[in-house]
Amino acid sequence: MKVLGYRLELLTGLLLHDVTMAGLQELRFPEEKPLLRGQDATELEHDIETPYGLLHVVIRGSPKGNRPAILTYHDVGLNHKLCFNTFFNFEDMQEITKHFVVCHVDAPGQQVGASQFPQGYQFPSMEQLAAMLPSVVQHFGFKYVIGIGVGAGAYVLAKFALIFPDLVEGLVLVNIDPNGKGWIDWAATKLSGLTSTLPDTVLSHLFSQEELVNNTELVQSYRQQIGNVVNQANLQLFWNMYNSRRDLDINRPGTVLNAKTLRCPVMLVVGDNAPAEDGVVECNSKLDPTTTTFLKMADSGGLPQVTQPGKLTEAFKYFLQGMGYIAYLKDRRLSGGAVPSASMTRLARSRTASLTSASSVDGSRPQACTHSESSEGLGQVNHTMEVSC
Repeated sequence: MKVLGYRLELLTGLLLHDVTMAGLQELRFPEEKPLLRGQDATELEHDIETPYGLLHVVIRGSPKGNRPAILTYHDVGLNHKLCFNTFFNFEDMQEITKHFVVCHVDAPGQQVGASQFPQGYQFPSMEQLAAMLPSVVQHFGFKYVIGIGVGAGAYVLAKFALIFPDLVEGLVLVNIDPNGKGWIDWAATKLSGLTSTLPDTVLSHLFSQEELVNNTELVQSYRQQIGNVVNQANLQLFWNMYNSRRDLDINRPGTVLNAKTLRCPVMLVVGDNAPAEDGVVECNSKLDPTTTTFLKMADSGGLPQVTQPGKLTEAFKYFLQGMGYIAYLKDRRLSGGAVPSASMTRLARSRTASLTSASSVDGSRPQACTHSESSEGLGQVNHTMEVSC
């Protein structure tokens, strides 16, 4: 891919990657598997000019024909490495991403080694963060993207899809809260900021109270990484802007006149023990049920892409197949051959389905798959699929 006008910082990027991975290797995340042999994990770092300042972007892989790029946006307190490395390094996920180019976006000033913003710097609003993304899409020549966002990143990608619907093919929104903070929530956040350190305040956003008490090793690992990897002054600006966000202003079609909604297929994801559970449930109630999948993951907390990468990968696979991508996938449970995705596509298209914890853990095929007489419809969008896995 020939790209004009960008500054390639390969050497610096690789050094930063090595330093960060050295720290992350000390973390013990469940279900993580090693890279596939021969997998090209080369990451190229870029700084992209946008109407609201520079945006740090990491490209993994190369464009695959006319397929959309997978574009990620992390949660507040994290960056693309802390938020997505476990998920994208998971072996089964790489079976998917080898079919797509992956574009990781770091919010301004949140990347590894970012310089501190000067005093008086005005951090972009959530709307402006969304408005920065078309510059990324145009810079790399992507026709459209499939977005994966977590928390604040999910909000940004939803805004992006509302403002620029023609650029978004689909969305996976983890822990999205479509509501702005009321004055009571705002006051509580301010009070928390006075009595807690910034990393601890952010941890209460990322993890439930139960996780903060019980999952000491994981929480302590993230406390250390948030405090050491992310520039604290820059993080404070991002945190303040996220907490001053407005309502996403979406409504289910037909409920109000000229209702705004997400026009692309959407998969909403939340753990059953996540602080964002109520917000995700409300978001689901405001979206078109014919194009929305709701995935509630059992035995999962605030970071399902970290603690349950296998289950999320399986759901993402179905989501892509419902949109007509990845027609065949290798099934290592059988004889190593490829299996057609038609039945999986029917699962994604079925009105409701139930995917139990057992079927996700042992890899057995979901029992609630709706079979039809033909395998047509690979290009059709999926319907609401409330899943507990």
